[in-house]
Amino acid sequence: MARKDVFASINAVGNTAPERRATPGYATHGASRSMISSLSELRDKVALAEQQVPGEAIVDLDPALLDSSFVSDRMGSDDLAYGELLEAIRERGQDTPIQVRPHPSGDGRYQIVFGHRRARAARELGRPVRAVVKSMSDADHVIAQGQENSARENLSFIERAMFAQSLLNLGYERTTIQTALSVDAPMLTRMLSVSGRVPAPIVAAIGAAKSIGRDRWLDFAQQIERPGSLALANTIISHETFKSLGSDARFDFLVAEFKKANRPVKRANPAGEWRAEDASVRAEFKGSGKSYAIALKSNDAARFGRFIAENLERIHKEYLTSTKAEGK
Repeated sequence: MARKDVFASINAVGNTAPERRATPGYATHGASRSMISSLSELRDKVALAEQQVPGEAIVDLDPALLDSSFVSDRMGSDDLAYGELLEAIRERGQDTPIQVRPHPSGDGRYQIVFGHRRARAARELGRPVRAVVKSMSDADHVIAQGQENSARENLSFIERAMFAQSLLNLGYERTTIQTALSVDAPMLTRMLSVSGRVPAPIVAAIGAAKSIGRDRWLDFAQQIERPGSLALANTIISHETFKSLGSDARFDFLVAEFKKANRPVKRANPAGEWRAEDASVRAEFKGSGKSYAIALKSNDAARFGRFIAENLERIHKEYLTSTKAEGK
C-alpha cells in the first residue's frame, strides 16, 4: 500500500486560501511602529519628489530681489482684503508660495508671475517670501498669471478687460488672451469692446468697480461715445467730490451725470414767436424798417386780436412810461 503524502492536503489548502494582508492596526508597537513611521515619511517624500516638475523649486527669496510682472492685472489695491492677508501671514506664515521666473534681463533677480500681494506682505513684514521658481516664456508668463487670478475670482470685469487690452497692445494673439483669462471668443470681444472704447484715464479714475458687471460696462461704453459725454466725464473726474467716492459710487455718479446731460431740453420759443403758457395762443412777429406785423394763431385768434386793438392806447402809454424810465 502506497504511503499517503501527509503534506498534500496542507499544500492544497495553502494554494486555495486567500492571501493574508496586513491590517491597519497590524504591528504598531515598539520597533515595528518606528519602522512603519519611517517608511511612511519616506513614501511621502518620494511622492513629493515625483510631483516636482523639473526646473521648478520652492525656495525662500529676499523680496528685494523681486520685480513686478511686466503686465498689470489689478487696478489699485483693496486695502481691507490686503490687510486681512497681511495679518494672516503675520500669524500663520505664508501658506501658499508665489510663482516667479528668473528675470529675463536682470541677472540674479526674479520677476513675479503671480502673488504680488503675498510678496508685498513679506516685504512689509521683513520676511523672505516662499516662491516657486520656474523658467518660462513671456507667453507662458501671461497665461499663468491670468489663469491664476481667474481661478481666484477676485478680479472685476473691468480689471480683466483692461488686462486683456494690455495683452492685445503687447501683440499677443487673441487665442493666447482667451487662454490666459479662461474665456471664449465672444466674451473676449465684449471685454475688448469696453476697454477699446472707454479711455484708460477714465477707467483708471473710476477704479476696479468690483460690483459693476459686464452689461453695465457695455452700456457705459455706449454712453461715453455720445457727443459731449467724454468731455463731461473728463471734467467730472477732476472734481474732489468725485475723487472722494468709492470706486462703485464713482461709476454710478458718472452714469447719473450722463443721463442728466442727455435729457431733452425744454425748447425755448424761437425768435419771432411767442406762445402762451397754456399753449392756447401763438403769435408770430415780422418786422422790417418802419413796419411790424403780429399774426395771431389760435382758435380764438379773432377775439384776442380785438382785445389787443381795444387796449392799444393803454399799451402805448405803458410803453412810453417804460422807455422814459429807461432814459430812451
